Amino acid sequence: MGPPRHYFLTTERLGFSHWSLDDLPLALALWSDPEVTRFISGPLSPQRVAERLRSEIAMQESLGVQYWPIFLRATGEHVGCAGLRSYQQTSNTYELGFHLLPASWNKGLATEAARAVIAYAFSSVGTRSLFAGHHPDNAASRRVLNKLGFRYTHHELYAPTGQMHPSYLLELSRAVSEGSEPTQDAEREKS
Repeated sequence: MGPPRHYFLTTERLGFSHWSLDDLPLALALWSDPEVTRFISGPLSPQRVAERLRSEIAMQESLGVQYWPIFLRATGEHVGCAGLRSYQQTSNTYELGFHLLPASWNKGLATEAARAVIAYAFSSVGTRSLFAGHHPDNAASRRVLNKLGFRYTHHELYAPTGQMHPSYLLELSRAVSEGSEPTQDAEREKS
């Protein structure tokens, strides 16, 4: 399993780390899994997974965000990734995303991870709104987004699937009312 990881963000059960090139085996297990990628793009080849990993690392270096690898704090087991990517720079809107390995489904981990990312986005990244979308057939992601307080806004073409995906927005004021609120100190700093 390797040495203990440094977590920059934690929840009750999860620790968020940063991708490194040494994480290629974890990235391969995640993004080449047909169940994980069925609603995203389909399984990626080893070369495409390596490109995706380098892209995530570059995004962290340039924007300070990525779809961070997440681990069970109790065991160190890799369960997937959750995080942010730039969506609309002009409006300082980021996209929320999460990809979990099948063994981690139906345990509330996607919701737990997403809540932590939402709080981090509003308190540390400084965004005022988050975008999220899902494949039209992905009922589990729809349920998670609804539970998190995202509101449907439109359908948007998602090029990797060639389909129109339901799309949602979560604004800071709604996130606070839904329980994904940033720390008070961080919110005061933004005022």
